[in-house]
Amino acid sequence: MRDSIPNTMKAVMQDAANGRLFLAEVPVPRPTKGQVLIKMTAAPINPSDVSFVKGSYVEHPQYPVIPGIEGSGTVVDAGGGLLASMRLGKRVTCSSTPGMGGTWAEYMLTAATRVLPLSKNLTLEQGSMLIVNPMTALAFINIARKGRHHAVVNNAAASVLGQMLIRLCKQEKIPLINIVRSENQRTMLKDLGAQYVLNSSENNYEEELGKLVHSLNATIYFDAVAGPQTEVFLKVSPAGSKVVLYANLTGGPVQFEPRLLIQGNKQLESFYLGNWAANRSLVQTLMAARKVQQLAGSLLGSTVRKQYPLAAAQEALDDYTANMTGGKVLFNMDMLYD
Repeated sequence: MRDSIPNTMKAVMQDAANGRLFLAEVPVPRPTKGQVLIKMTAAPINPSDVSFVKGSYVEHPQYPVIPGIEGSGTVVDAGGGLLASMRLGKRVTCSSTPGMGGTWAEYMLTAATRVLPLSKNLTLEQGSMLIVNPMTALAFINIARKGRHHAVVNNAAASVLGQMLIRLCKQEKIPLINIVRSENQRTMLKDLGAQYVLNSSENNYEEELGKLVHSLNATIYFDAVAGPQTEVFLKVSPAGSKVVLYANLTGGPVQFEPRLLIQGNKQLESFYLGNWAANRSLVQTLMAARKVQQLAGSLLGSTVRKQYPLAAAQEALDDYTANMTGGKVLFNMDMLYD
């Protein structure tokens, strides 16, 4: 397997924050102890990838850089160490390691701890989308259950993650209030079976949200929008509530009256999947991965809207950002020269 690895590969590159994507030929990296080399098959574009490309992601890379946070492929080389050696030759779902390059390439170097074996029942296409959204959705359910919250609120609810939460909360019998920003999105979520959907663009949104959260005693709020939306959550939520920031789609600062926290006994926390995973044991991670794969064809499944070759990276990114709720956009490495 190692003998067939070329010296160079095609990879999507970016040479500055918010710069355009382009295809380049670069050396294939070689793994050292604890690392594996993956021959990539597929990789999605997620909101976190958009943030990375814009330069607003938690990681501030050294440019030029290969983007891409998650994907799938086959481990073709291992640099030593028990876990890395165990992954050699396996079909895997994987995530990138900061400083090693991303998944939007023919090959990717990453830590063996960021690679999980893929079930034989799943295609590599399905396997490319198993980490960012499904793991986050499961983590949110875990947070809600552990905190004994009676009902959940989530904004950016028309996203792939939001749709997964709708299905999971329905199965777990947890009331979920979904916040969207258009009537089309509200209709879409209603058609998916969502019971509570509010449009934040309506004039009476804050009043209606306040009534609903108190009637359901919703005390956990997952906030991907941030900006003014965070203050709204803090204002309308019952005493003792918790707001969890997990993205910043507005791109701006969060401002609110401190007394909302102090006098309301409320909490403002953050969630970042990498930190959540780092605090879990290997056994816990493997159990979560197994559950995700079991539910990949149902509750945690994603619909692929379109696939692109790496050579069309900028076109793919533009397509995805123009319609982030219409299904997943994937890079298919077998389509490289199409």
